[in-house]
Amino acid sequence: MLTARFHSAIAELPATAWDALRARPNPFVSHGFLHALERTGCIRPEWGWQPHHLGLYEKGRLVAAAPLYLKGNSHGEFVFDWSWASAWERAGGTYYPKLLNAVPYSPVPGPRLLAGSGERAPALRQALAEAMRAEAERLGLSSVHANFLQEPDCAAFGEAWLARSDVQFHWHNRGYRHFEDFLATLKAKKRKNIRQERAHVDARGLSIRMRAGTDLGADEWRQVHALYAATFDAKGNHAALTPAFFRALGTLGETVQVATASDDGRLLAMALFLQGDGTLYGRYWGACEEIPGLHFELCYYRGIEHAIARGLQCFEPGAQGEHKLARGFVPVRTHSRHYLVHPQFRRAVREALAHERNAMDDYVTELAAHAPYAGACW
Repeated sequence: MLTARFHSAIAELPATAWDALRARPNPFVSHGFLHALERTGCIRPEWGWQPHHLGLYEKGRLVAAAPLYLKGNSHGEFVFDWSWASAWERAGGTYYPKLLNAVPYSPVPGPRLLAGSGERAPALRQALAEAMRAEAERLGLSSVHANFLQEPDCAAFGEAWLARSDVQFHWHNRGYRHFEDFLATLKAKKRKNIRQERAHVDARGLSIRMRAGTDLGADEWRQVHALYAATFDAKGNHAALTPAFFRALGTLGETVQVATASDDGRLLAMALFLQGDGTLYGRYWGACEEIPGLHFELCYYRGIEHAIARGLQCFEPGAQGEHKLARGFVPVRTHSRHYLVHPQFRRAVREALAHERNAMDDYVTELAAHAPYAGACW
């Protein structure tokens, strides 16, 4: 018999057992990554995050789990439901707190229902989804949301859950031997523009390196965080990740990679990546000086070169950005599921999502007309 328990900290769950439930080694749902967020002050009730992690136990043994949070707002999620919250509150309801099955501050597709890879995995994933739904109703919450799901998890959510999709731009490795091999597959104009962008950056004579996080010292991590925070602040965004969290990333071995640009030893810009399960994930960017083309060089081109050199099959540079299309990244659907407790509210949102889905289909069709590749590789 399965028993569901909810935990107010990831540290309450055994790290080895949690990580063993990942069917694939996605770094964002590792116990170490989620624990680092909590113990370094990135997850705070005053910022709208309260851990409420779910574990399914059988005879005292953890057999399935899900990263879960009570959310007091919709910040740091990247699947936007502000309009739903506004509509429900105008109708006299209370939208927050809600339950969120996701990785904080990380719009990265990956496993959300951790149930191993055995024959019981589909049933255990369904049990996790049902336990989250039951917990929302027990607590009198408005809703449960599961963001950036992969296909095996999508199948665990029944018809009462609303399906939603969006688009990101990912790069796929088609057996390239080097960067020029990749460029050769692009349309001539795209190829020329990329070479020009890289040439402009190269002319600045900067020292640009891709390094494992363990190769950075404490002062370098301080500078990397300062660039991240200043760039977030300059754009009017909240830099939720703390200096201590960045230092913790430096302990995760080659999982963390940092591309840096320096001039006479002074760090000017950085792009931070995570890697695992054959994929490179672009996460954070920061710069103290505007240098034309440097963002593309660090965040995209150095990432592509790294993926080719390491034999990684995919590079996901982050959310949004149609400009990525011209640089070899292609549109990929992302998926989320949403359970709204009130039946009438659920019905109204389902109707709205039908219109949104049609618009998204049209958008993807339009993007296909601007494919960057010369042949059929899309």
